[in-house]
Amino acid sequence: MTTLFTHEDLEAVLPLVRQIMPETPAYSWPLLRKRFGFEVVVKHENHTPIGAFKARSSIVYIQKHIEAHGRPKGIISATRGNHGQSMALAARILGLTATLVVPEGNAEGKNRAMRALGAELVVEGRDFDISRKIAETVAQERTYLMVPSFHRNIVLGVATYALELFRSCSDLDVVYVPVGMGSGACGLITVRDLLNLKTEIVPVVSECAPAYKFSHDAGKIVTTRTAKTFADGMACREPLKAALDILKKGADRIVSVSEDEIADAVRTLFSDTHNLAEGAGAAALAALKKMLRT
Repeated sequence: MTTLFTHEDLEAVLPLVRQIMPETPAYSWPLLRKRFGFEVVVKHENHTPIGAFKARSSIVYIQKHIEAHGRPKGIISATRGNHGQSMALAARILGLTATLVVPEGNAEGKNRAMRALGAELVVEGRDFDISRKIAETVAQERTYLMVPSFHRNIVLGVATYALELFRSCSDLDVVYVPVGMGSGACGLITVRDLLNLKTEIVPVVSECAPAYKFSHDAGKIVTTRTAKTFADGMACREPLKAALDILKKGADRIVSVSEDEIADAVRTLFSDTHNLAEGAGAAALAALKKMLRT
């Protein structure tokens, strides 16, 4: 059993998350049922204020830090977009300054969204993992709080979506979940175990960013030289041991999907649900479609 936190811990942070957003819906779409021949539930984390599950994480991490250590001078992190939007939103609510380091060539739409929420953007580094190291240096120089992409309290906030999902759909056979740095998948695994459910959790990576799959299969950290996927929320080439340990214990397999399979899943979700998913958001459906073909 994976015990990053308790059920009581999770219930305690729900009111904090509710300051930012209401519960998101989980729909069983008729056209997906007709297409696949069984119930397919979509948890609509695209309906958060930033269009991603990460909306839940930063406010929990930062508030927990404030309670333990006082208010920081400012907050900083590296991001491809969703983590950064979460930080900027939390900073605005908590009255803090947010600085975000993004890699060169980052999605301009994500950059605009972070700036619109009031964050300062620093564009530096050829990919996320280099930007993360730059952010750590800037954090020391400015004495800002470095907000990590993965931490117990980050997963605690994220896991509120898993609690919502399993409360509304407790009899799911399998849940496919995209993996960037691992907070979403680790949240699902932890909550499943807390609720003593039998649901299989299947993490999903892009074939162009396969570091977590390689690491899971090898039983140790395996890095890759690049992570060039259009599904930028999955663009990781340096897995974190804390996340990998949970994935190894809580997931029997990790599935990889191609860029074309992700793009096809984006089209399917738009056709069958009238929702436009970003690449990482569509990866779970891409994995489901791939598994049915094999």
